[in-house]
Amino acid sequence: MPVVDIPGSKSITARALFLAAAADGVTTLVRPLRSDDTEGFAEGLVSLGYRVGRTPDSWQVDGRPQGPAAAEADVYCRDGATTARFLPTLAAAGHGTYRFDASEQMRRRPLLPLTRALRELGVDLRHEEKEGHHPLTVTAKGVVGGEVTLDAGQSSQYLTALLLLGPLTEQGLRVHVTDLVSVPYVEITLAMMRAFGVEVTRDGNDFVVPAGGYTATTYAIEPDASTAGYFFASAAVTGGEVTVPGLGEGALQGDLGFVEVLRRMGAEVEIGADRTTVRGTGELRGLTVNMRDISDTMPTLAAIAPFASGPVRIEDVANTRVKECDRLEACAENLRRLGVRVETGPDWIEIHPGALSGTEITSYGDHRIVMSFAVTGLRVPGISFDDPGCVRKTFPGFHEEFGALRARL
Repeated sequence: MPVVDIPGSKSITARALFLAAAADGVTTLVRPLRSDDTEGFAEGLVSLGYRVGRTPDSWQVDGRPQGPAAAEADVYCRDGATTARFLPTLAAAGHGTYRFDASEQMRRRPLLPLTRALRELGVDLRHEEKEGHHPLTVTAKGVVGGEVTLDAGQSSQYLTALLLLGPLTEQGLRVHVTDLVSVPYVEITLAMMRAFGVEVTRDGNDFVVPAGGYTATTYAIEPDASTAGYFFASAAVTGGEVTVPGLGEGALQGDLGFVEVLRRMGAEVEIGADRTTVRGTGELRGLTVNMRDISDTMPTLAAIAPFASGPVRIEDVANTRVKECDRLEACAENLRRLGVRVETGPDWIEIHPGALSGTEITSYGDHRIVMSFAVTGLRVPGISFDDPGCVRKTFPGFHEEFGALRARL
């Protein structure tokens, strides 16, 4: 029975770095993800004047509830959306002038709902080139707090950034949300804030965050559920079996719900206290599934959909069009090149069964496209990638780990 050791969650590591930097005291993060995104977040904290000590298995962060130690800083956010959205929000709570920029890919991704909310809270923030996009400059004088309205229909990260900011404000925050996608990621945020001593209350579409700051702690990072999805899908399409330790009934990440999609398609799934196992049964049924709350796993399902006995229709995933690339169209285009019939709409994709032939997958620089179609390659010879190295964003050792799994399956 292949047991796969999945690296730490990107989403949890990024939130933990923010919370550790904001907390009063020294926080130790156990088994954080070490990837381009999280290293970029840590380097951003260092640029802002925080001390981040890194060993192979843990990171220690000296918290500064009063904000960055540097009075001025230039921060490069690389490709990281959490870095590009969370760090300007953290810096706003301090006092100084901070300029943020990012890769061309990240420059294309939207920020406006978040920066509009920060301005509503009195933050002096200027987009230097294109409104709603990096680069931007924050002239920070602390944040009083109060009430703010937010549209989080494109990304739940906008809401997470404001919730994380709340305890650093003078009065606390009340955030009224008009639309919200990927709710499980917000649940991760709330649970982690609780671990750092802050209880957020929810009143319908309003989130109420008290002032008062965070308390440093030791925090263990659980394995990345989105990454685990590629290995679970591998079991489903090959008739094999994969177990991932560290992800079980108490897991924070909603993307573990992807195994329930595999169960509906015919795989056997066991979720224990501290591990999850998926077994392929030789059957994959077509289905219609709403993936609004687990949209990061949409490409994984799209990549195995042609092996199902009937069409697979994935709905309510408009937000996947504003990720590292337009993931919905990237999946559709690559599947067509593999010989699959695909239809798409503004927020849906329908994939039909078919015979596939190998081709080079166009990654669009998106780690999830590469890792998803690696699963397709378990059944289709001749699949290659134009940019296999883009997996360094979240899983630098993916190809080695996946190759080892292929051999065992």
